[in-house]
Amino acid sequence: MAAKAVILHAVILAAALVAAPAFAQTNDPNLTQQQVDCLNRTTAAGAACDKDGGAKNGEGTPGAAVGGAVFLPALIVDLFPNPPASAAPQTPAPSNGTSSSNGSGNTPPPAPSGPVTVPQGLNLAEPPRAIAGEFVPDEVLVTVDGDAGVVQQIANSFGLQVRSQRQSRLLGSTLVRFGITDGRPVGVVLAQLAADGRTQRREPNHIYTLQQAAGIVNYAFDRIALDSKQASGENVRVAVIDTGIDDTNPALKGVIAEQYDAMPNVPIEKRDHGTSVDGLIAGVGPLEGMAPGAKIYHARAFEGGKSTMDVILSALDWAAEQDVRIINMSFVGPKNDLLGTACRNARALGTVLVAAAGNNGPKAPYGYPAAFDGVIAVTATDARDGLMPQANRGAYVFISAPGVEMVAPSGAGSDVVTGTSFAAAIVSGAIANLIHAAPDRTADEIEKALAATAKDLGPKGRDNDFGYGLIDTKAAEAAK
Repeated sequence: MAAKAVILHAVILAAALVAAPAFAQTNDPNLTQQQVDCLNRTTAAGAACDKDGGAKNGEGTPGAAVGGAVFLPALIVDLFPNPPASAAPQTPAPSNGTSSSNGSGNTPPPAPSGPVTVPQGLNLAEPPRAIAGEFVPDEVLVTVDGDAGVVQQIANSFGLQVRSQRQSRLLGSTLVRFGITDGRPVGVVLAQLAADGRTQRREPNHIYTLQQAAGIVNYAFDRIALDSKQASGENVRVAVIDTGIDDTNPALKGVIAEQYDAMPNVPIEKRDHGTSVDGLIAGVGPLEGMAPGAKIYHARAFEGGKSTMDVILSALDWAAEQDVRIINMSFVGPKNDLLGTACRNARALGTVLVAAAGNNGPKAPYGYPAAFDGVIAVTATDARDGLMPQANRGAYVFISAPGVEMVAPSGAGSDVVTGTSFAAAIVSGAIANLIHAAPDRTADEIEKALAATAKDLGPKGRDNDFGYGLIDTKAAEAAK
């Protein structure tokens, strides 16, 4: 079987190149308000600005041009080459997902007929903030205290279009995806919406990417001290949020309990990544996963390697409703308060959250959801316990696991895969073994056992490269 060469590079939405009419939007969360003012040419006399009226970003490189231009996102690295402009991937559809078992998604309301009129004299209730990472340039996500009538009133008051709305279990309120039809920058609209007390949280609709790097025997069992003959995740329920899957692959026979499509209006074209992640967790046959017997609840939320915040939140809500013990999130994007709240509330339900630390390199910003408290951030190591060079670094990295050049099921049968995505799947499978051996173990107890028993690989103690070290399933199972 031939390994597929996958080219890593920065992915930029074509829409992100559109000039904004008023305020700059930037990918740097560390900018001061004065720097933002420089970008917007609002600082008196430009005394604190550089010669171009711009600012320097966190890496010391010049900021984008002034005059209201939207900054190019530098955080996200895609796992697929850019398609030609004529074949650009579709923006994910509204999160009115459908399930193969229960079809529980809510149908979004139709877009208002006729043009949307923007009221005059809208005030900024707070300063426009710098926005980190890649995001949909004409949408905002808002949690609203009220029903559909209140949502429409807010839309009318701020000249927005209601593109979707649904009740979110993990957020505990109505999540609305508002469209911006007049070209206002996202940061400006968020600042305007803050004036309405019926809006609770206001965030960009961030974009997230799967974490697969370019890349025979699966060495993971040996490296994480898991006996393949005794490995079992029997009846442990694991949710995976990923691409579509090839459920005809023999490695997934009897593995998938239920499926949910959080973006049903977008055709499924890529099935490799999700198939590999599911197979590494619970695959059967020659490509046996870490936890055979585990039941996978698979939510399709990615296409072309990408998804948006509203689609991911829909998948997370569905996963929470399935009473799963583990949620695997092999993707990375910017920090978003809505995602942080959903993760925090999922953890409060007793769910173990596992996420890829990211493949964006040693100098990359923290990757989310991995960097949220209560999420186990996994980095990738090779057969000699060396760190994958492309891995993100930082204090949020919790544990290491094999993730370099491993054989896994794919949409084409099998492939050699590399990335923190797959290291996260190895950890999810290992945790399924721990839960199978001791079903009463809590998420906190599992996290503490993993930290206490990991094989230290870097400087003594927890470090920014390997976290606590390489996961040791046998030792963690024996830990009290």
